[in-house]
Amino acid sequence: MPDLRLLNAEPSEAERIAIDAALGAANGANGRTARDDRTKRHLLLPALRAAQQRVGWVSEGALGYASRRLAVPPAEAYGVASFYALIALEERPPDVTHVCTDLSCMLKGATVPEGAHPSPCLGLCERAPASYRTIAGARPVEEQIPAVGPPLPQAGQPGLRLLRRIAAGVDPESIDAYIQAGGFESLRHARELGPGAVLREVTESRLLGRGGAAFPTGVKWAAVAQQPALPHYIVCNADESEPGTFKDRLLMENDPHQLIEGCAICCFAVQANTCYIYIRGEYTKSAAILERALKEAYENGLLGDSVLGSGFKLNMYIHRGAGAYICGEETGMLESLEGKRGQPRVKPPFPAVVGAFGAPTVINNVETLCNVPHIITRGADWFKGIGTDERNTGPKLYAISGHVDRPGTYEHPIGITFREMLDKAGGMWKGRQLKAFIPGGASAPILKPDQIDLKMDFDSVAKAGSMLGSAAVIVMDETTCMVRSVARLSKFFNHESCGQCTPCREGTNWMELVMDRLEHGQGTERDSQLLLSICKNIGGQSLCALGDAAIGPVKSLVDRFPEEIEQHVRQRGCPFPQPRYFENGA
Repeated sequence: MPDLRLLNAEPSEAERIAIDAALGAANGANGRTARDDRTKRHLLLPALRAAQQRVGWVSEGALGYASRRLAVPPAEAYGVASFYALIALEERPPDVTHVCTDLSCMLKGATVPEGAHPSPCLGLCERAPASYRTIAGARPVEEQIPAVGPPLPQAGQPGLRLLRRIAAGVDPESIDAYIQAGGFESLRHARELGPGAVLREVTESRLLGRGGAAFPTGVKWAAVAQQPALPHYIVCNADESEPGTFKDRLLMENDPHQLIEGCAICCFAVQANTCYIYIRGEYTKSAAILERALKEAYENGLLGDSVLGSGFKLNMYIHRGAGAYICGEETGMLESLEGKRGQPRVKPPFPAVVGAFGAPTVINNVETLCNVPHIITRGADWFKGIGTDERNTGPKLYAISGHVDRPGTYEHPIGITFREMLDKAGGMWKGRQLKAFIPGGASAPILKPDQIDLKMDFDSVAKAGSMLGSAAVIVMDETTCMVRSVARLSKFFNHESCGQCTPCREGTNWMELVMDRLEHGQGTERDSQLLLSICKNIGGQSLCALGDAAIGPVKSLVDRFPEEIEQHVRQRGCPFPQPRYFENGA
């Protein structure tokens, strides 16, 4: 799209109104002062999303108008818009149904009806097969097909912490209900303790990041707190996009004030006056609930110019992504937040030194920050008293999907065995036999039934040859084709590679091609070694962790299920039937 066309293109009146309204809301909604960042470019995605929401797609006129309003060169604006899967640069129907075709939904027989759009994981894995609907001119809605069980399988169960209010049925859209259930007492206590004491408490709790990397949270906070450069920023990573992950969505939709309180305590501890919650584009309902919760927090003096009358200023914003798994990588997320393509940065420098808008930045995911209020209220010793050892501490959320009877988000002490976890989830779907399980999301190497008694903590899973990651547990029964499953995961990682570095861009494409031909009866006896060779050339060679994530399922397939690869080659096709969700009237 030439620059000249964008420079001269004019938006429709509806597009102009939508973009102007979005930029105005971003700079003054809910009593917040204008964003105090160094450029306006970070408002590019909100502007484009607003135009698309109004008319169903982003026209040349809308893109050109947004680029002029925000002083972004037209070619760069086009590069940003074309990077994100949820931004449509060609006219499409105003009502679009996106059907998830990733692993959890594939295991439950997801099919894409005529007129629907196949989509990567929608974060509705416990309700597989799932779909998401966008309607231009009105607020998009989420639809689950079919809705499976209550939102929380542990509803009414005592002894929960992170899920306590959800289990008790506390109204998530009422700040008064949250306060009556003990909410914001931790923020008050943090103010009394002071920033240094809060930092010490979080550090002594040994809370490890719950987003996948398992980095000590207190160490990360301290690294930012000691940076003399100002301002400091907090960014909550709510871009939960890996197949099998949906626990953060549950927290945001059913206990949003808990996340806001955790973010506020973090900001106080590191003296950051601005916090962003970067939420994936598909989480429309989550974003709307959080926006309402933020409005209530401002109205009650819990955010704004003087938090709880302390004189500490704190503004908090929701920033929605637009369909890019790579933005879950912390520096890719920062690039996206700043209004750029979500391509990861070279590290060092790390975000603790040079983060959002070039300033020191703490990045934690939703579950990590939701642990913080409980640590401040109950103390580090209470938190360390839960878990398997001195490094793996606290309660943990496990998102369980696939072939289990009661899929959903479960809270357990970290280190529960997979056997216990499976039993608490109702056992295997339809009474079938366990064939394999993924302990930590799509990027985690697959494990076999002989590891059913594995402790589900970071170190135990690593010793078993996989990783706990985000604790997205995908269960597969004996009817599952492992080649088909890994082929689907390879397709996901190839699709989501940002293309910035050669090993990842070329390697993930080759892996998808080889896995696809194996599944469709065109494989050869050399393909196993070819896959391992591709993995060797990707592993440790890519700019960010996506390359290493992509090879985990493939290597584990070759190492642990070689007989299935051989069977596909020998029979010149897949010996397993396609999964069908509605079989036998189920």
